[in-house]
Amino acid sequence: MALQAVIFDLDGVLTDTAEFHFIAWQSIAQNLGVDFNLDDNEKLKGVDRHNSLQHILNKGNLTIDEQAFNQLLDRKNKHYLSLIASITPQHLFEGVLACFTSLKARGIKIGLASASKNATLVLNKLGIESLFDFVGDAASVKNSKPAPDIFLSVAAGLGVDAHDCMGIEDAAAGVAAIKSAKMYAVGIGDKNTLCQADQIFTTFDQLNLHLSDCLTAFESSQHSKVESPQVDG
Repeated sequence: MALQAVIFDLDGVLTDTAEFHFIAWQSIAQNLGVDFNLDDNEKLKGVDRHNSLQHILNKGNLTIDEQAFNQLLDRKNKHYLSLIASITPQHLFEGVLACFTSLKARGIKIGLASASKNATLVLNKLGIESLFDFVGDAASVKNSKPAPDIFLSVAAGLGVDAHDCMGIEDAAAGVAAIKSAKMYAVGIGDKNTLCQADQIFTTFDQLNLHLSDCLTAFESSQHSKVESPQVDG
């Protein structure tokens, strides 16, 4: 019944790189003559690079060939990399290191399930790469969030059953992916946006402050599943 692993998203959960993504995508959109605002950026939370660009093209009713598409992906990524070059451990959200310390003291494994192909680079700049037991590779899974592929891949990499994992996300697509993976879902952010989550905290620091309660809620949910009466067909 005990929690075996916690699998974190990166952007918006452990640090805030959303602004950098916004700047880079807005530049691409403007070059295409497409309006790209903060609402659009919100919709792209948890969405991979390929589908993010497709969202912009769809909004502008545009169609481009594969070569041009890949060139735009490369341009966006280079712009984003230039923006995150200044990231340091100071950009970690309050409570992250304390939370990781508490999880490790309890023998709970820590994984990362990010849609970003630059996740390892960002973790390295934040100084926390070594704290993870497994880092998922978004490029290695077939389907991006809200499909469960990345979370299931990380659970397998950690050597634990998905039912024994808790996933933590700030995006609706990410929470949907966690629930599809049959994991316990914790949302960080707006309760209306993340209404599918089993528990929601406004900030990571709030999660850390109530970590023991969160773990207890996970165990209670597991007991409830086991004790639920089976209905014969």
